Amino acid sequence: MIIAALAGAASIFSFAPFGWWPVQLLTLAILFYQVLRADSVKAGALVGWAFGFGWCLAGVHWLTIAISRFGGLPLPLAWIAIALLAVYMGGHCAAAMGLAGWLRKKWALPLPAANLLVFPALWAVSEWTRGWLFTGFPWAASGYAHNVSPLGGYAPVLGVYGIGWLVAVTAGALLLLMHRSRWTALGLIAAVWAGGFALQYVTWTQPVGGAISVRLIQGNIPLAQKFDPNHVHATLRHYQQAVTAEAADLIAIPETGIPLFPQQLPPGYLDSFGSFARKSGSAIVLGMPMADSPTRYANSVMGLAPTGKPYRYDKHHLVPFGEFIPPGFRWFTDMMSIPLGDQTRGDVLQPAFAVKDQRVLPNICYENNFGEEIAEQLNDGSQATILLNVSELAWYGESVAIPQHLQISQMRTMETGRPMLAATNSGATVVIDSHGIVQASLPWYQPGVLAARVQGMTGKTPYIHLQNRAILLLAALAILAAWLWSRKAARAA
Repeated sequence: MIIAALAGAASIFSFAPFGWWPVQLLTLAILFYQVLRADSVKAGALVGWAFGFGWCLAGVHWLTIAISRFGGLPLPLAWIAIALLAVYMGGHCAAAMGLAGWLRKKWALPLPAANLLVFPALWAVSEWTRGWLFTGFPWAASGYAHNVSPLGGYAPVLGVYGIGWLVAVTAGALLLLMHRSRWTALGLIAAVWAGGFALQYVTWTQPVGGAISVRLIQGNIPLAQKFDPNHVHATLRHYQQAVTAEAADLIAIPETGIPLFPQQLPPGYLDSFGSFARKSGSAIVLGMPMADSPTRYANSVMGLAPTGKPYRYDKHHLVPFGEFIPPGFRWFTDMMSIPLGDQTRGDVLQPAFAVKDQRVLPNICYENNFGEEIAEQLNDGSQATILLNVSELAWYGESVAIPQHLQISQMRTMETGRPMLAATNSGATVVIDSHGIVQASLPWYQPGVLAARVQGMTGKTPYIHLQNRAILLLAALAILAAWLWSRKAARAA
């Protein structure tokens, strides 16, 4: 279990900012090997739990910054809270590895069937499950590490969980290199990775309309000042001046860049943006909370176009404890001082914001983790051609959260074949093309304005059509194939 926990923790080096994705192949191979040599199903499940615990604790350790520095919880209690999260997250891996061990024993599976079919399928299902159960927490899913590896070519076909499955297939095949099935394993590895390399050259979406000019504003407003009544007017003034300094087809500020409800803003403040939009022909996206009543408020963006009514997008996928309070946990949220703790959810499907020839589909911070929800909106007729993420990542300090979030954004562009704009308070404020390549960016942790031109894309990738149904079908077929393998072996005996 100690070895498994260390292997799980080492997986953090496969993600940004390190980018050593081969590490992940080795850590998963260690996990499968440890489960295979376990002397019972329970022991295999415990090994899986230890691996998942180490994976989560290392992968999201930066949450302690938000909980302690900004939430006011003492640092030891913050680490206990993250450890408890890791205990739960390890349960997904424990269930997968326990079931894998049980199936291997029950079906008397030979090593190739276990390594190439059962273990990878259940690993993929466990990652998918933790991406939605109890609202989901898919951060550091294994596929994210491979936006820069040949396996990234599978993103528009199978999505991030499909890439994770292929990573696990490769790890299982590596364990067979000392087995009599070594040539089959080598052939499978070569086919999987060559397929990913070839798919990188397949074009799934096409340019549509004219490119638009964009200005993305990175305020770098310290959180201690952002919500401080003595400094809030300086924040409002900063964004007002930055937005109206120069025209562009689309101008965007970060999530809660304006930290007050519209009803709390100085008279004429919002009107100044609307007036600038009409005079300059600019479309403006403002990150700000929106209140429909004293008890109903949402984390939103407001869109102001040169003509027509204001646009509004409300965040749908909320962050537990930060944006909504799970049943029975109000005591924990009350211990922290993070503002806006219990919000109203927006609809799953919301329209895109029309900007000249393009249609811009926003998502807010944490929503970027849920590729299936973005794909569902694109498949449901939103006709969005550009994705826009507005985020406030200063909650996590100068940690790996920012490069990891950027890596997640890159995966969304690869899955959907759409470019993405990211407007953040402290970084990473970037323009990413439809192949997941960063085209323009600002330095992190300093104020600035990113000006660029962006070409919208249309068309549907296979992932937009199928979302996660494709990888679930493949996992089911793999388990079925393992069962048929065991039946054939039993008849032969």
